[in-house]
Amino acid sequence: MDIVRSWRETPPDVQGAVLAIGNFDGVHRGHQAVLGVAKAIAAAEGRKAGAVVFEPHPWEFFAPSRPFFRLTPLPVKLELLEALDLDVVFALPFDRALADLSADDFAEGVLGKAFGARHVVVGYDFVYGKGRTGTVTQLAASGEAAGYGVDVVEPVQLGDATVFSSSAIRDHLSKGRVREAAEQLGYWWRARGSVAHGAGRGHGLGFPTVNFKLLPGQDVCHGIYAMRVHHAGGRHDAAGYVGPRPTFGVGEPALEAFLFDFSGDLYDQTIEVEFIDFIRPDEVFPSGEALAAQMAKDCEAARTVLASVEAHDPMRQFPLGAALATRTLDCL
Repeated sequence: MDIVRSWRETPPDVQGAVLAIGNFDGVHRGHQAVLGVAKAIAAAEGRKAGAVVFEPHPWEFFAPSRPFFRLTPLPVKLELLEALDLDVVFALPFDRALADLSADDFAEGVLGKAFGARHVVVGYDFVYGKGRTGTVTQLAASGEAAGYGVDVVEPVQLGDATVFSSSAIRDHLSKGRVREAAEQLGYWWRARGSVAHGAGRGHGLGFPTVNFKLLPGQDVCHGIYAMRVHHAGGRHDAAGYVGPRPTFGVGEPALEAFLFDFSGDLYDQTIEVEFIDFIRPDEVFPSGEALAAQMAKDCEAARTVLASVEAHDPMRQFPLGAALATRTLDCL
């Protein structure tokens, strides 16, 4: 998959593609529907299929001091888009120059002239241009003038009411509704980090853990989870924890995972953690011994959940869920 990081200099060999446009944070099933339409049009016309995304997310650009829950930081997003077999991604730096482009300048100058788009696909709520003034109706008119077609994908929803959205997924994760988030994503949500040295309390309790901090804004519900940990092409079942470790005083929230039937040193190595199910909320224990006794119960609960998922993983029915079940993401 080709990755282009500028709208000012576009290699000729990636021009003329069919492009899906959006932030695509999470690359959830609604996003996948938009991308799927672009891929279908590209296949019918014998063209490359691609996506246009923005980095940083516009919310981060306009409110840099306010933590923003990124479901998929750019490296993960690019890997997910590649797993969907796209040919090219335009990962545009969202800076003041891009933010100040008028709707017409973006639609005609960037999409039409710089990228030479032959067809553009967007979601029903897509807005663009300075002040978010561009609408899908305006985009269709600009596309006609610039020589490309425009398709608008209507809301994709679960059942009769729930529309797939990144904000709904963030809300699910912030409340521990891991399976509801996964059902919208079409894969188990993942967090990635470099294993850091901790205080060693888990080892002292008989449950040595790997630890890393979630990214700023990744406001995952504090508590115990059934997890799967990916590292170096392997996958390990685990019981995990997100929170500030209140039994030992107030601290910075961190992610910890106890890998079942594993021994080894993963310090300073990159791991990725899949959140499979929520076991229980965080709580304070009167002693380390009481915490260790509960951790043993949590591990058994996590083992039961993970065995059930291994026997019948509901995410494998979806394109990304199936792809991620059979491949290791590039950085791991």
